[in-house]
Amino acid sequence: MIKVFKIGGNVIENPGMLDSFCRDFALVEGDKVLIHGGGVIASELQKQLGQTPVKIEGRRVTDLDALKAVTMCYSGLCNKTLVATLQKYGCNALGLSGCDGNVIRASKRAPKTLEDGVTVVDYGFVGDVAAESVNATALKAFLELGMTPVLTAINHDGNGQLLNTNADTVAASVASALGAQLVCCFELDGVLLDRNDPSSVVPVIDSASFAKMKADGVVADGMIPKIENCLKAIAEGASSAVIKNALKVSDETSGTKIVL
Repeated sequence: MIKVFKIGGNVIENPGMLDSFCRDFALVEGDKVLIHGGGVIASELQKQLGQTPVKIEGRRVTDLDALKAVTMCYSGLCNKTLVATLQKYGCNALGLSGCDGNVIRASKRAPKTLEDGVTVVDYGFVGDVAAESVNATALKAFLELGMTPVLTAINHDGNGQLLNTNADTVAASVASALGAQLVCCFELDGVLLDRNDPSSVVPVIDSASFAKMKADGVVADGMIPKIENCLKAIAEGASSAVIKNALKVSDETSGTKIVL
């Protein structure tokens, strides 16, 4: 069974955590794909370039200057740091953006009406992807060659335009296209019932319990799209999904399992 792992900027920006993750990831047996974000680092780079990062409902507004910054960050520093560290531990990683090998195409997001029902936001050069956006044949070919694809959140529209996409959505789409297990990794042990108690991990979340947890404010902010993407991935072909600690990738019993 193929496994699709996703890690975010909080892991990548911490050298010790990143090294530990790469060491353990390299030991995971079988075919695997890694998708990464890097939003924390991208925001810092934007500030250094004199830009003001703008996020609305957790999504980055990406004008042309922001696109240049996130492309440099995701497909440059973050991707190559990951690939180099994985090579250090004997994992033959291959860094890719969506335009490389045409592995993922994205469609530019249309202006969106926010949850207030009034405000309309143009997110700029932001792309949306789905399972059918993924070139599963190409990814499987790389796996058959003994390579581990490491995908950034930068994709393309097929007409020469790069687009910034959400890494959680990319991971869900790739897992669906490959019929793989989706493993979303971050700095906690799973979804917490009490955000102030790191041991209060919820073992299983389904659609009904997720709706209640969201309404009660137990899950909020960036955790909402993580769970939504896990549910979507399973509904569209992924074999299973789990949210877990990036330092426990080899522990099959840890984390929060997401089920329909």
